[in-house]
Amino acid sequence: MSNELVQAIILGLLQGITEFFPISSTAHLILMPWLFGWSGQVDTLTFNVAVHGGTLLALLVCFYRDWMDMLSHDRKMLFTIFAAIIPAGVAGILFHDVIEHTLRHPLIIAASLVIFGALMLVAERTGKQAKRNVTFLNAMIIGCAQAIALIPGTSRSGITITAGLFSNLKRETAARFSFLLSTPIIAGATLLECKKIYKTPGDYQLDLFAAGFIAAFISGIFAIKFLMAYLKKYPLNAFAYYRFVLAGGILMLYFIRI
Repeated sequence: MSNELVQAIILGLLQGITEFFPISSTAHLILMPWLFGWSGQVDTLTFNVAVHGGTLLALLVCFYRDWMDMLSHDRKMLFTIFAAIIPAGVAGILFHDVIEHTLRHPLIIAASLVIFGALMLVAERTGKQAKRNVTFLNAMIIGCAQAIALIPGTSRSGITITAGLFSNLKRETAARFSFLLSTPIIAGATLLECKKIYKTPGDYQLDLFAAGFIAAFISGIFAIKFLMAYLKKYPLNAFAYYRFVLAGGILMLYFIRI
């Protein structure tokens, strides 16, 4: 097995866990190659999106009953979800180049980890966690928060669950809606990158992409089931503290290396 294939599998496993844990999957996928000096296709946005495809499949497997119910009965919630993804979709299109070439910097990632980790702690302390139903206003607030997650280090699940807590949703309700909301966004980004790969397949090592995809799918299933059970009993505090430690480690390594 080649070194690049091992790297792809490691990054896929990491993606599946960190996509759903509120600790930023993008940050980890950028930092691992930077930390260990990995280069090539595993250190590109296209590979990043390919392994997101694995977590997309994990979402569909874990929440297919929710989607079937919305498609057949709860059309109002289906409309709400697609309305709430508009902010992130527009931001992704407008700022794609900035995200790919400018924001993937260790200092930006460290700052995002700290800032949004602190917001998690504030949300846990101030949110009433009284509501089990997501209103249209709640959904739009969470949707706007999802657009911020395009900044590496933010965490899509972290910022959307945090926004849900600020909206006084119960923790597990916020997490479920966060995962449902992320599904169309991840699907759209994956399809765009697949189109790019389809046009020039010779430019990509498809075996690396497939290995990362499968690894992300397997670890993603585990992460979703674990987190949904965890959030019924425990707050986000442990994840916030992990983000602080990770940010400290990034800053230390960054200033040692320069």
